[in-house]
Amino acid sequence: MLVTLAVRAVLIPVGVSVAKAAQGRRRIAPQLAALQKRYKKNPEKLQKETMALYAAEKVSPLAGCLPMLAQAPVISLVYALFASAHIAGEPNPLLDASLFGAGLGRHLLDLGSGLQPSDLVFVALLLVIGLVAWLSRRMALRDAATAPTPAADAPGAALLNPRGPLSWAPFVTLIAAAFVPLAATLYLAVSGAWSYAERRILRAIYT
Repeated sequence: MLVTLAVRAVLIPVGVSVAKAAQGRRRIAPQLAALQKRYKKNPEKLQKETMALYAAEKVSPLAGCLPMLAQAPVISLVYALFASAHIAGEPNPLLDASLFGAGLGRHLLDLGSGLQPSDLVFVALLLVIGLVAWLSRRMALRDAATAPTPAADAPGAALLNPRGPLSWAPFVTLIAAAFVPLAATLYLAVSGAWSYAERRILRAIYT
């Protein structure tokens, strides 16, 4: 958990940049709506003008992906450390660590081989991840209510449409938690809760 908190603290500037980008997207929403109305029959021109507007206003349409990309190496390292039975030819001492009695190297899929009371920590963490995913999607949809929706036939519409299939992306974490060691599940839960709280605070600041 301390590793998670340390990583999230280091990534606070990234969170600030994401909040500023979201503020920028809200600011240029009327201009985006005007472009979509003007070029709705010319998807290629619409995409070109949209990207030009983002560049001119110094707003990134994909800034929201930065925290996930920045954490990917850390999550991969945590997974590798707790998924390996041996390190440098020696038994992995990290597998002896536990969280409320549940081994940090155990997987959710291991529970079928013998459920123990301590394994309820898996349930608790999954509930946290699921709740955070639901709250995050609700926040994103609330923000999207004031943003223009890209034309369905515009190139990259699915990527730029905050109300499209990608709005369910937060729940990917919940699925991933079923296939990683408890240590990684803990990281995902704490990091997700931090991200949501950080977004709420920064959203209030950059409105």
